[in-house]
Amino acid sequence: MSAPPPSDDLPLATDGYPAASGVTRREAGTAESVRANRRWWDAAAPAYLAEHGRDLGDVDFLWCPEGLREGDAHLLGDVSGRRVLEIGCGSAPCSRWLRTAGAEPIALDVSAGMLSRAAELNRSTGIEVPLLQADAGALPLAAAGVDLACSAFGGLPFIADVEGALREIARVLRPGGRFVGSVNHPMRWPFPDSPDPDELRVIGSYFDRRPYVETDDSGRTVYVEHHRTVGDWVRAVVGAGLVLTDLLEPEWTPGRTQEWGQWSPARGALVPGTLILVCDRPAR
Repeated sequence: MSAPPPSDDLPLATDGYPAASGVTRREAGTAESVRANRRWWDAAAPAYLAEHGRDLGDVDFLWCPEGLREGDAHLLGDVSGRRVLEIGCGSAPCSRWLRTAGAEPIALDVSAGMLSRAAELNRSTGIEVPLLQADAGALPLAAAGVDLACSAFGGLPFIADVEGALREIARVLRPGGRFVGSVNHPMRWPFPDSPDPDELRVIGSYFDRRPYVETDDSGRTVYVEHHRTVGDWVRAVVGAGLVLTDLLEPEWTPGRTQEWGQWSPARGALVPGTLILVCDRPAR
């Protein structure tokens, strides 16, 4: 698949990311979140991949900024011969890694801009994975059609109805299948968005669940990120009919010097930055 370029690019700031004129915390529903985030990631794809592409790799499975990789963690178990759905695949390095490990991946993302780069990397690496543009809240797949599902900092933080999305994931998983998803750790919300450990001071409430919303000059919503507590994530998993088998908070990988937004070796030594949900669909 070669996705067409986005037709209504957002104005870009000097760093190449979409420019935001306003930031607020307020309610934002499914339609607003999907529309804004599809456009944002279409416009942000070149800058995001220029900044993080080397760390993500072209054929690699990085779970989180702390440096945990599936090749070491084996959170999905044996993937050989398994049909795997990757949600929020971006440029699809995880799906290409899964292909080299013997899996049959499907790489899904809401952003045509990201999928366009994924198609280019399919060609340049010679590792073809099927690419699918869709919203994680309405997966265009048959029930019990995949053995495994995964999302490495993919779509989950940008979804208004995350329990509905998890129900969709549970629907497409075969009985006994597994879903693993990594998200930004809820402990990060009360602190400034900075990698400097000296700035670890509380500036907001951990319990403020209002989404983070950016708007442009005309007041249009251009970016939405939804915030949940650890308990909210657990209840969403259970409410979707999945079994939470593990909850990981990865520590910083020794020797890793890469900074990624607010994630850094110095800050990572003090507070968790990632939450990984390991969930199984009951066999019966």
